[in-house]
Amino acid sequence: MLVSYKWLKKLVAVDVPSKELAEKMSTTGIEVEGVSSPAEGLSKLVVGEVLTCEQVPDTHLHVCQVNVGEKEARQIVCGAPNIRAGIKVIVALPGARIADNYKIKKGKIRGLESLGMICSLAELGISDSVIPKEFSDGIQVLPEDAEVGQAVFPYLDLDDEIIELSITPNRADALSMRGVAYEVAAIYDKAVTFKDFPLTESEQPAADKISAAIESDKADFYAVRILDNVKIAPSPQWLQNLLMNEGIRPINNVVDVTNYVLLYFGQPMHAFDLDKFESDRIVVREARAGETLVTLDGEERKLEPADLVITVADKPVALAGIMGGADTEISDSSTRIVLEGAVFDGKAIRKTSSRLGLRSESSSRFEKGINLATVTKALDTAASMIADLAGATVYAGLVSAGSLKEAETQVSTSLADVNRVLGTDLSYGDIEEIFRRLGFDLTGNAEQFTVSVPARRWDISIPADLFEEIARIYGYDRLPASLPQDAGTAGELTATQKLGRKLRTIAEGLGLTEIMSYTLTTPEKAAEFALEPSHLTELMWPMSIERSVLRQNMVSGMLDAISYNVARKNKDLALYEIGKVFQQTGNPKSDLPNEINSLAFALTGLIQEKDFQTQAVPVDFFYAKGIVEAIFDRLDLAVEYTASSQLKSMHPGRTALISLDGQLIGYVGQVHPSTAKAYDIPETYVAELDLSAIEALLSEDHPFTEITKFPAVSRDIALLLSSQISHKEVVAAIKAAGVKRLTQIKLFDIFSGDKLGKGVKSMAYTLTFQNPQETLSDEEVARYMTKIEKTLIEKVGAEIR
Repeated sequence: MLVSYKWLKKLVAVDVPSKELAEKMSTTGIEVEGVSSPAEGLSKLVVGEVLTCEQVPDTHLHVCQVNVGEKEARQIVCGAPNIRAGIKVIVALPGARIADNYKIKKGKIRGLESLGMICSLAELGISDSVIPKEFSDGIQVLPEDAEVGQAVFPYLDLDDEIIELSITPNRADALSMRGVAYEVAAIYDKAVTFKDFPLTESEQPAADKISAAIESDKADFYAVRILDNVKIAPSPQWLQNLLMNEGIRPINNVVDVTNYVLLYFGQPMHAFDLDKFESDRIVVREARAGETLVTLDGEERKLEPADLVITVADKPVALAGIMGGADTEISDSSTRIVLEGAVFDGKAIRKTSSRLGLRSESSSRFEKGINLATVTKALDTAASMIADLAGATVYAGLVSAGSLKEAETQVSTSLADVNRVLGTDLSYGDIEEIFRRLGFDLTGNAEQFTVSVPARRWDISIPADLFEEIARIYGYDRLPASLPQDAGTAGELTATQKLGRKLRTIAEGLGLTEIMSYTLTTPEKAAEFALEPSHLTELMWPMSIERSVLRQNMVSGMLDAISYNVARKNKDLALYEIGKVFQQTGNPKSDLPNEINSLAFALTGLIQEKDFQTQAVPVDFFYAKGIVEAIFDRLDLAVEYTASSQLKSMHPGRTALISLDGQLIGYVGQVHPSTAKAYDIPETYVAELDLSAIEALLSEDHPFTEITKFPAVSRDIALLLSSQISHKEVVAAIKAAGVKRLTQIKLFDIFSGDKLGKGVKSMAYTLTFQNPQETLSDEEVARYMTKIEKTLIEKVGAEIR
């Protein structure tokens, strides 16, 4: 709910800073999202009159002479399609600030001097969704009575302040300006002042022209008024300003009045063109299967029997409480209109609105409830305003069906209950004062009193509601504290939680799916894939041997999950789990095990299925290792891989241990074929990482490294080596050369065969050099290569090819 502070001040004599009002409302039960002003950041905008307007040949531009209240007219070049002589416009003078803090300067356009800018509302930061359609593609044309040279801010109400309220369902009474006025009046102990809208009716009874009926229990009341001799025209500037500040686009004087009444009373209304009715009888009923309705947004809606509709000649002309139909829409040629005001069942409106995905200001209010005491008053007010703004004649009387339950709600309680619940020591006089400020009648005494709750506060029905009203007007900050007080701590994720969330994001981005396996397993599986098996932590009274021991690894549980899926024809799997493993280094009968955070993943099946263009690609060691590398790359950690046959359940030739800063933190590789057979699974690759160790080694500081503007230089080198020399040894030898400008080492080719000889292989590398301070010369790079070649010959016995 957007609240115009200028409008609110007319309803309640309150004159405090908007920020203070917002704080006060938030602490008494209605949360304020924020306060803003349409004029914020704008300056030097005045009303100008276009004296002359000449087309610039071969362009869409016009040269205008504009009177801005100075001695001489200003020449301004404007490209708006609706610019013309004789109109009044918004002019931004040189030095002015418009939307996005754009500063207007003197300048030349196509060689023509322009001493300012003629502005549209969009250029003032007004949303396109609320700008009148006639000005949406051009400049804003001001009414003739706009005073030349005066600031546009008060004229367009841009100097208003907009208070955005976050209304909870129980306080739907604040979805109207009158409801907000009552609330502010109670907070500051002020009186509300509501303007009278006198209604003059003709002698012609409305009942002679139309009748109304309700044929559904989803509508309690339906009433209409008929207006004749209506002249459709734009609304006066004050009404357009008010609606735009409230986030509603001005349409015409009739539609704008219905929106005004919606904001003022919280009463949804709709106007029909009476001349488009095919009958003189309006019936509110539920839709029939197969019926359709084209709503005002141009969409054809398929109706269902649960939908409530307004019908004429047994044809739907509106979705009750949601949106009118296009066939009876008010147009520029409309002269006779029907105004409706009604009470519909909120649940029915909500169901239809949700099913159709059609939310409106009207539907949101019917869903939460409306003030039954002002339904007819709102209808009379709308009729009075249209008669005033559109020169309409109002037929005598309302035509209605159903009834309104306008009686006040009686709620009783006692002073003792109030003080017991709130922990206060209020007197009966305090209670009387609070309900006087709220505008509620009070009868009785301290032992038992009854509050007459007006219909505008339909959220109050039980004593607990009264206690809440007393507490918030008395002041929540004044309620005595009865619980122990302690300084709170700011909620924050721990380092472990942050790492876990980051790893989940990485793993799922790599195509892995999270699972959760059992923490309890068998004694054999508990230590099967553990790098450092420890004492088993056994349950004293296990339900079964399969769930008797705390796990020391997560891989065995993941293999159980893979076996379960493979047996059910789900063969392509990429799973991961983040959880705890338990290492018992003390007495297993008396000491608790250490809990170690771990990450494990398992892969089996195909990476890519076979199709008419490509062959099937199965999971292999390098794909699993690539996932590990991607994880550590995102964590900005450099790890080392060492081939190992340490784990008996892993393939001895396709398993690598992973080390970080010399500390063993995990492994990656293929499950041993015999182990896979025991689990009844196909070829499977797994990895497990010690997250507790990784967390301890993570650096919290990530220093900024400037991207150098000097180019890198690459050189390829091919080596003839013994087949026993590993890639790791070659990289170590290259680094041992101590070339500080070497930034990357990349292996791009390995070759072995009879042509090279037995026990010999060829390895080719791309070496990248870069100096962040200057461009490297060929001589420098040549020296680096010579140094590296010498080290390779000495360290690994390489022959440079």
